[in-house]
Amino acid sequence: MKTLADRHAASLPHQAMDALVRGQYEDVFAVLGSHRHGDGLVIRAFLPWACEVAVIARDSADKVATLERVHGDGLFEARIDRSEPFAYFFRVQSAVGTFDLEDPYRFPSCLAEDELYLFNEGTEERGYQWLGANRRTLEGVDGILFAVWAPAARRVSVVGDFNGWDGRQHPMRRHPGAGVWEIFVPGVDEGCCYKYEIIDAGGNLLALKTDPYARFMQRPPETASRIYSATDYIWNDASWVAQRGQRHQMGQPVSIYEVHAGSWRRKLEEGGRYLSYLELAAELVPYVCELGFTHIQLMPIAEYPFDGSWGYQPVGLFAPSSRFGTPDEFRHFIDICHQNGLGVLLDWVPGHFPSDAHGLGRFDGSCLYEHEDRRRGFHPDWNTLIYNYGRAEVRSFLISNANYWLREFHLDGLRVDAVASMLYLDYSRRHGEWLPNALGGRENLEAIDFLRTANSRLYFNNPGIMMIAEESTAWPGVSHPLESGGLGFGFKWNMGWMNDSLRYMARDPVHRQYHHHEMTFSIFYAWNENFVLPISHDEVVHGKGSLIVKMPGDEWQKFANLRAFLGYMWGHPGKKLLFMGCEFGQWREWNHDIGLDWHLLDDARHRGVQHLVRDLNRAYRELPALHEYDCDSRGFQWLQSDNASQSIFAWLRKGRDSRSFAVVVANLTPQLHHGFRLGVPCEGWYRECINTDAECYGGSGAGNCGGATAQAVPHDGQPFSLQITLPPLATLVFSVETEKQL
Repeated sequence: MKTLADRHAASLPHQAMDALVRGQYEDVFAVLGSHRHGDGLVIRAFLPWACEVAVIARDSADKVATLERVHGDGLFEARIDRSEPFAYFFRVQSAVGTFDLEDPYRFPSCLAEDELYLFNEGTEERGYQWLGANRRTLEGVDGILFAVWAPAARRVSVVGDFNGWDGRQHPMRRHPGAGVWEIFVPGVDEGCCYKYEIIDAGGNLLALKTDPYARFMQRPPETASRIYSATDYIWNDASWVAQRGQRHQMGQPVSIYEVHAGSWRRKLEEGGRYLSYLELAAELVPYVCELGFTHIQLMPIAEYPFDGSWGYQPVGLFAPSSRFGTPDEFRHFIDICHQNGLGVLLDWVPGHFPSDAHGLGRFDGSCLYEHEDRRRGFHPDWNTLIYNYGRAEVRSFLISNANYWLREFHLDGLRVDAVASMLYLDYSRRHGEWLPNALGGRENLEAIDFLRTANSRLYFNNPGIMMIAEESTAWPGVSHPLESGGLGFGFKWNMGWMNDSLRYMARDPVHRQYHHHEMTFSIFYAWNENFVLPISHDEVVHGKGSLIVKMPGDEWQKFANLRAFLGYMWGHPGKKLLFMGCEFGQWREWNHDIGLDWHLLDDARHRGVQHLVRDLNRAYRELPALHEYDCDSRGFQWLQSDNASQSIFAWLRKGRDSRSFAVVVANLTPQLHHGFRLGVPCEGWYRECINTDAECYGGSGAGNCGGATAQAVPHDGQPFSLQITLPPLATLVFSVETEKQL
């Protein structure tokens, strides 16, 4: 297009104007907007769709000048006989009418030097307050501050509904030392879609990128970020937040119901659609309360493009998935949980991210968030990219993200996914496929330091929360304090217990006597960490079979084995986690595309399992002995650990009060035992609190008519004993009712 510069004596060289209109000028803030020129000012704007542009003084509303078109593609300019910059806006005439428009290039930078410094240092903990899309009011003008980290980019523009997705219209200001780009765009509406258009260092135009700090996103498969810059949500959970630190102490009951929000229940009458956050608040919360769980753990909610990843390959780390509603509707769900006495934990995924073109991978044309070398930057198991934990800005990004969920959504803790994959450089790699650390070892020293720092800062900034590690190896001190060399988590998933106990329960009872140690081994290391006993989604998918299908025998025995296992789990030291559907014995494996099989509750046997879980949670909460020393060896003592021939296990659970204890006995064969003798510490009446073979749970009804009286007959190393009926494939829990000191 021929330039009109000669006619209007434009102040820019032809080459600069051509670069501007092609979107290739690297420092647009140096030429667009208002600038000193000789004794006056020059105001310059690129408005390719404008027919006429007038400059209006904001203080007087007077027309100051008319911009002249100096380039046929829409570059306008005027010289103003004023010596000092002034507040103005444009009155623009276009083919669709006349309207007023603020000039984003007249506003100064909104970023503070200390924010940039902390971000580049790796210690920025609330970067979401200025990175991403945040509402600001400058000089009385409302707008959105867009800011993004892209140090290797030649040019970054924000594009969206507000500018026709034209990257030439809103190129951003670069802060060279920080690698951050920003622009304040007035008049952008809530809900507008946007992305970043980036030209890399080689001059290549990249695929449009989602905002790494976006608060909200389009519903997949659409991938744009959306403006959700402010919330007016009023919380009603102050009482819960004030008390949660006490609820999360090591000696308190923690029983977690793990939920995949997209498949807990579907609206079949409406084509099988998801429940919304509001509907989950109305339906899931009372259900979980009725069953007596203390916490809901949500599988990842951060926006993810592929349903089949279950949320474990997120692209929008700061955006609650729009599949289920808005961020404020998610806040409502958490608020309702808290008002009903339920804590909310969230799966957090700092271990890897997908390589989708609109995501973090090669964000500015370089390996910005990931390692350049695939031996450190690529997960072969999941075909995903690995964060570069040694890069300061990546650490700021991840710690800010964790703080965002905890602070802005009042979440009560994070379960950190795949910690083992972060700790080991050779995780799931063969010889030659990984690089050793600087000391020649296999430990990922940068990831270790990141996890320790993250735990320290998150606990400091968010008192009373829980940090839980899904860590599947024998790494020492995962849940130990930093000062003693630990990673600083509050709890660790006990994957060893899960594997051993499920392997044992899958065996035919006739063979269990030969594998007795599979059920006793967990006690040898039960106090090495603060453990959560997890029966999670991973155990009921990918051909592993549902929990009840793992159990051997005919249908009666499958139900009996399931009930006995649940009783054993709740009697075993450690906090509890159970995946949805396991609480009523769903037959099929979990399928993320459909809801649970709620129709099974028409069957008394399935209702019986559900009622048992309710009563186990009640007993777990009400009997201090079952939870006060969950993570302390003082709370456990074997009564019978070597009765392999009968596949019977019996133990004491003890509370802080010497009179507080419970007796747990599990018979894991179909043999009914009458007159079975079991040692107990003191005389008194032992109430049968739980009998998993009770008729109300679908069992045979064998039991002890409510309890048994201790006899002065020493047994199992104890001064007294009970003579009880021990039902087949059942777990019993007794509590003593006596005032006598032990």
